[in-house]
Amino acid sequence: MGDHDLVRYLIRCIETDNHAYALVLDRFGGEALLDSQLPMLDMVESLARDWQAMDPADERHVGLTPALRVITQAYPRQLAER
Repeated sequence: MGDHDLVRYLIRCIETDNHAYALVLDRFGGEALLDSQLPMLDMVESLARDWQAMDPADERHVGLTPALRVITQAYPRQLAER
């Protein structure tokens, strides 16, 4: 999987997680999400979208690419299914 496909995949996984959190919020209320990873997911999604818009010559691109690859490993089951 190329870097662009990997980042698109990561964003899709985060969107899926966000939908799951929305269901929890709807069923159990906001208190159920107090210690959730939603803020982290939002930040990772923001980094992934920044990476998509970033010029590959940007010096941040070199460091962010492997970081996003590592974060994507949090979704191994879904990677194996694709």
